[in-house]
Amino acid sequence: MIDDERNNNFENGYNNEPSDNTNSEQNASDNQQSSAYVVEGDTYSYGEQPTQPSQQSYNSNTQQGYNQSSQQNPQNPPVQTPPQYSNYSEYSQQTVNSMSYDPNADKKGQKQRRVLTAIISVCCVLAIVATCIIGYNLISPGSIGTATTTSTSDSSQAETTEANGTEEESTTNEDKELPTIYQLSAPEDAMTIPDIVDKVSDSIVGISCIFSSGTGSGTGIIMSEDGYILTNAHVVSDATSVQVVFADDSDNGIDAEIIGIDSQTDIAVIKIDKTGLTPVEFGKSSELRVGEAAIVIGNPLSQALANTVTSGIISALDRELTIEDKTLTLIQTDAAINSGNSGGALLNAYGQVVGITSAKISSTYGENLGFAIPIDDALPIAEELIENGYVTGRPLLGISGSDISEFYSEYYGIPQGFQVVSVESGSAAEEAGIEVGDVIVGIEGQLITSIDEFNEIKNTYSAGDTITISLYRNGSRMDVEATLGEATSGTETEDTTEATTNSTFNWGY
Repeated sequence: MIDDERNNNFENGYNNEPSDNTNSEQNASDNQQSSAYVVEGDTYSYGEQPTQPSQQSYNSNTQQGYNQSSQQNPQNPPVQTPPQYSNYSEYSQQTVNSMSYDPNADKKGQKQRRVLTAIISVCCVLAIVATCIIGYNLISPGSIGTATTTSTSDSSQAETTEANGTEEESTTNEDKELPTIYQLSAPEDAMTIPDIVDKVSDSIVGISCIFSSGTGSGTGIIMSEDGYILTNAHVVSDATSVQVVFADDSDNGIDAEIIGIDSQTDIAVIKIDKTGLTPVEFGKSSELRVGEAAIVIGNPLSQALANTVTSGIISALDRELTIEDKTLTLIQTDAAINSGNSGGALLNAYGQVVGITSAKISSTYGENLGFAIPIDDALPIAEELIENGYVTGRPLLGISGSDISEFYSEYYGIPQGFQVVSVESGSAAEEAGIEVGDVIVGIEGQLITSIDEFNEIKNTYSAGDTITISLYRNGSRMDVEATLGEATSGTETEDTTEATTNSTFNWGY
């Protein structure tokens, strides 16, 4: 019975295709009365399998079978109605999207995540670079003129802001220039270097000399409008002819007369027969400070480089140097002083002469080590030379000698000191009984080892003073008394017949 009903339902649901609307409605009515066999919530129908059932009939019969099963089997729980699909393609698409696993979908997701990660990484790098550039510009304004290229609109805006900020800072730096060395070393009311040059240039002249052994040149400073010129003693000493050359008329030299020379201080005064000259303004070397601005004007090397200007600072004061057996107290400067600058002007920031350039250190181990005679020491000597032709009261013994080194002292068995080479006729030494060949070993109870030490002590006395001199003669020591005479010439001085042992210091010439 049950099998017959199942077969009928199968035949009615699958084999009886309606030919028109009336048959379709009749089949639907018949299908509503057919029963279904339900096992554990699933519905099964038995009958002959149709060869090509209609999709619409299949859906209708299936729905009717579920409904009848629910009504005829109230004891069984209701069966959930499956989703309805209009065609197989819809069923297949819904089934794949909701229940199946697609390996290509996971690969596409991984690729998208990698691209997104790469984009985020690039953005982070660009942000770090932009931050570093902006920070560097804030610390070192003006070091980077323009910002680097970025790939985002925010970075472009930062680039524009940074470029504008750098331009403003550059404009500010241009408006506020850093001070020069001269500005740092000069007083607030100081003159500029060009103004100083304009003020002093006409007062600086060149000096050309002829010696028995050749020619030489130096520099001079006009002291007065009537032709007195201040220079170094070593520039004109022993010259047979002296001429003064002006920068604006270098082809025509003017003959000059030597008024006085003082070799002890390396000061000399010459004069030309010319008036209406422009004298320099003298300052005070005692007011100089280390680190103060210094300007040098002179004729280095030759007249072809007349009125060369160099600048620097006052490097040191009261430098005691021994040059050619003469001990001088000098001003040190790093302004360049070369051969031919001797007798030139060392100027302060007001264009005042504060020193007479005279010497430099000639050595491969030192640079920019120039020296000048303080003007406070030079002017009194120059005034004495103009008035008397020499420095009055300067003591003179009237001898010359040669130092005895420690080696010769031990070799010959004689005391260390200096040996008398010559004695001037009528001098204080001759009157005291000093003879050629004597070895002078002391003065006023102090032992000496060189003629420089002897002169240093002797020059603390004046002409007319009596001193005690200790000497060695014929293997015995004796003391003699000598009344010092007066040096009437600047070239008269106790000197050695040998060259100085300190060859690193040389006159500027």
